[in-house]
Amino acid sequence: MFRKKAATIAKKTIRWRSHEPSRLETFSDAVFAFAVTLIIVSLEVPKSFDELFETMKGFVSFGVCFALLFLIWNNQNIFFRRYGIVDAYTTFLNAVLLFVVLTYTYPLKFLFTLVFSGDNTYLSNGVKLSMIRTDQVPALLYVYNLGYVVIYFLFYLMYRHAHSHEKKLELTPFELFETKSQMYINLLNVLIGLLAMLMTTVLPSNIKGASGYVYFLLAIVYPLFFSIRGRKSGKLFGVVID
Repeated sequence: MFRKKAATIAKKTIRWRSHEPSRLETFSDAVFAFAVTLIIVSLEVPKSFDELFETMKGFVSFGVCFALLFLIWNNQNIFFRRYGIVDAYTTFLNAVLLFVVLTYTYPLKFLFTLVFSGDNTYLSNGVKLSMIRTDQVPALLYVYNLGYVVIYFLFYLMYRHAHSHEKKLELTPFELFETKSQMYINLLNVLIGLLAMLMTTVLPSNIKGASGYVYFLLAIVYPLFFSIRGRKSGKLFGVVID
């Protein structure tokens, strides 16, 4: 019912051209579900309070990883609902996206487990061991940053592809404006990821981990970007985009 209402053609709304999940989307959903399983599957029933404490750390990192995976899945879902494109190029981009998501599942979990561990240690048979050496931190950050850049660049290419098919999709001026907005915000995410990589390179070895704070710029970039685009949308179409 909701999708049928959302698909109603209006000049100042975004039409949903796909009303039922395609085989490609169904496969994608299965891959995302598998990625979530990989995040939590290693958690075991604790046998002592110390192990319970370690497990609780795992739940926090799982929550963050789940939120990030959900965000990626939601972005992908919105794209297919809006445009319904299942051609060879889109299928290829989506396949690469799914590959990256699966590849980065464990690195993502490790990174946030490290972040929330507090003391860079984990418990193994009652013995505390170091999770990562100082000289290994840059490599971990490069891995995370590269994954971030690739994912949002793929989303940029997907929206750019949709924009190039404006006549075939019969995109309205408002839909074209929103498509461009999504292209721009994905590019901004790419630039932030590249900036984080640059900071990892130039910062002294003992504080390279601080390059991760670059991602706090998102809290400024997103509201500012959509505020600017929203005002422009209001002037052009009489409606403010979120």
